[in-house]
Amino acid sequence: MSIVRYNSALNDFVPTSFSNLIDRFFNESVSRAGGSAYSFVPRVDIVEGEKAFEIHVAVPGVNKEDFKLDVNDNLLTISGERKFTKEKKDNNFHSIETQYGTFSRSFSLPENVDVNAISAKYVNGILEITVPKDEKKVVKATIKVN
Repeated sequence: MSIVRYNSALNDFVPTSFSNLIDRFFNESVSRAGGSAYSFVPRVDIVEGEKAFEIHVAVPGVNKEDFKLDVNDNLLTISGERKFTKEKKDNNFHSIETQYGTFSRSFSLPENVDVNAISAKYVNGILEITVPKDEKKVVKATIKVN
């Protein structure tokens, strides 16, 4: 079993109406975040290795102190906030495509992970989370029929 993105909605991949499809196309983060313009959904890569899963969350411009990682009932939740700061008064923004605000992503963890050994580091705008596999818990087995 692998790490699976968790969604509270029953059918997150298929929009319920044409209007939702259009909303998602033009501003996926707003429709996914419940309509809030002050939140976004960072992109995530998940890699499975022999001994661990690696989750890479693309969140440049966030301080490492602004991340919160929680595990509750095999559900890993990554949340935080990217704050918009306008430093110079003489700058006039004509377009801002960078997303700011709060974010939260949740993933269902397989049963063969060691939750107590999860580690995280923030390097070059990427939050790298390592979820080690627990070698004591076997998810796959081949059973010989006698």
